[in-house]
Amino acid sequence: MALPLFPRNANQPASVLAGITLAFAGGSAWLAYSHGEFAGYVLAAVLVIIALLIPRSLMIANQWEKAILLRLGRLHSIRGPGYFLIIPFVDQIAMRIDQRIQTIDFFAEQALTRDTVPVNVDAIVFWQVHDVEKAGLEIADYSGAIGRVSQTTLREVIGSTALTVLLSDRRKADDRLKDEIGRKIGEWGVAVISVEIRDVTIPAGLQNAMSMQAQAEREKEARVILGDAERMVAQKFVEAAEIYAKSPAALQLRAMNIIYETTKERGATILIPTAMVDSLNPGGILGLVQAAGAKTS
Repeated sequence: MALPLFPRNANQPASVLAGITLAFAGGSAWLAYSHGEFAGYVLAAVLVIIALLIPRSLMIANQWEKAILLRLGRLHSIRGPGYFLIIPFVDQIAMRIDQRIQTIDFFAEQALTRDTVPVNVDAIVFWQVHDVEKAGLEIADYSGAIGRVSQTTLREVIGSTALTVLLSDRRKADDRLKDEIGRKIGEWGVAVISVEIRDVTIPAGLQNAMSMQAQAEREKEARVILGDAERMVAQKFVEAAEIYAKSPAALQLRAMNIIYETTKERGATILIPTAMVDSLNPGGILGLVQAAGAKTS
């Protein structure tokens, strides 16, 4: 393959400036010795050749880049970041590797979960090249391969996971995807930083069914709680009845207290039959109250 006269690095400011400077020097020397002196022609030719070779010799790699340098087709070294020199027409920059954290979106359409539910899952993977030599020499297009491996792994994880787990415990699925993808692409010198599932879409009919199921579950819990409350109230009534059965005076005091509270709150007059008043035995109750007060004092 023929090498271009001016590589991609030729538009970098330092190389271009050096080339222009030497080209100007060569032109000036040619003009100075334009009266036919042989030394002037030789100097001008040398300066022009140097000016043409500088853009091929002086290379620059950005802070986040590493350059793979091949010498006569074989790996020579990894250069960068910053300035570095190469031998023109002998050395070749095969690839520049970006070592910043990068992202790839991937998705799975109509993938079946373990319980045979079709879902659409959208996810994103964060990755970074940590071994420039492997990334540049072991695989032709590591970025495209990462996307395909991620998509295939996503389908595998979906197929072995139940829908309820995929919806409720998404973090577990993220960690599993990270481990699986990292294991597959680790041989290429690429590390997976994290994997995040952004969205899980299920069919509309299933969404309605799950909503009805959730509503039924909430109604069931509400009825259970109400039943427990009724049971507790009934139990308290039974305990109160046992106490009143052992102490009739307490029952009479409670009845009088209910009558008093009803009259006080509503401001109404209550007519009580004589038989009921006699059953309450006010005199006996007052005697019990006075006796209790005397014992207390």
